[in-house]
Amino acid sequence: MTKKFYLPPKGEWERRDAASLGVDQAKLDESVQFAKDNEINWPIDIRQGNVGQDAPEWSEKIGPFKDRGGPAGVVIKNGYIVAEWGDIERVDLTFSATKSYVATMAGLAFDKGMIKSTSDPVLDYEFEKSIIQNDTGVPVDGFNTDQNRGITWEHLLQQTSEWEGTLYTKPDIVDWNRNLDPEGMGASGDYSRRERTAPGGHWEYNDVRVNRTALALLAVWGEPLPGAIKREVMDPIGASNSWEWHGYDDNSVVNIDGLVTESVSGGAHWGGGLWVDTLDHARFGMLYLNRGRWGDKQIISEKWIHMMTVPCDQNDQYGYMWWLNTGGVRYGKHASESTFAASGAGGNCVVIDPEKDLVVVTRWCEDVSGVVDLVAQAVGYN
Repeated sequence: MTKKFYLPPKGEWERRDAASLGVDQAKLDESVQFAKDNEINWPIDIRQGNVGQDAPEWSEKIGPFKDRGGPAGVVIKNGYIVAEWGDIERVDLTFSATKSYVATMAGLAFDKGMIKSTSDPVLDYEFEKSIIQNDTGVPVDGFNTDQNRGITWEHLLQQTSEWEGTLYTKPDIVDWNRNLDPEGMGASGDYSRRERTAPGGHWEYNDVRVNRTALALLAVWGEPLPGAIKREVMDPIGASNSWEWHGYDDNSVVNIDGLVTESVSGGAHWGGGLWVDTLDHARFGMLYLNRGRWGDKQIISEKWIHMMTVPCDQNDQYGYMWWLNTGGVRYGKHASESTFAASGAGGNCVVIDPEKDLVVVTRWCEDVSGVVDLVAQAVGYN
């Protein structure tokens, strides 16, 4: 049975007393205080950090940054705001939560038939296209090599592609054996690299490959992704006009069959990514809580939402650029196992619990799982 949620009109969001929705106010207050007390230990000037712990030769920032804000967030129950903290209208970098927006563009392309199957080789969609780095005039590394030819859309979305190449001066090996703990995202098993494998054979959190995914989607859409997601998603869900989606300035400007445009990044590892406020993140979360529907419009299909939340064979905590709570490992036993999240470094997360009718958005939090666990305890079991 389809649940009925309150979906906020543009520029508005109704607040409700927590108790009126069956939420334990004391436990909810505890979750808010926990979020405030566990601010990420990062400099305000994010440029001074090295989020990915890159080797010096590849650590150069190549895209735009801005100073970060303080801890902020909202708890949404049944669509209503029941708790909030910090400046929820401040536009901030969101790091790898951007990846779930990249995946949304893949889902929309799938729903529209622009991508026929996630099992298709990506090469089939680029084979006759000219994709050139605009500032150098050199063709961009693609998929027509022995290593890359077998890469499918699913491999890219699950971060198991093993794509080999360099993009925007960054080689894929920059992220080999990356530890997610310093990013405030937490490691999930041992995925340390021993050798390069065939596509699908190894899970690796790799920003270069996500950026290549965004470029492949740009080639599929034939228009800049920020404009497409604004038209297809952000405007229909009533998002503000304050969000921005950046690439790496001139470093990621490409020429695709005569279309000269910036290709966006899937995070802020070297700058760029999605810059968005907490409330717009929450709207994005509500879209997925409501199974892709907003009002009378099915924006993204339920079929895609099912596909994107199937655990990856190489990492059961990961789907199509969404983190999962398989076995209660990532977000604890109080959150539903069906919980999924757009998760970014610095604790910039959109966590969706479909069974508890919850969306939790956190910014600049060292322990997102701790916040989610307390909120889930406050809600109890529906």
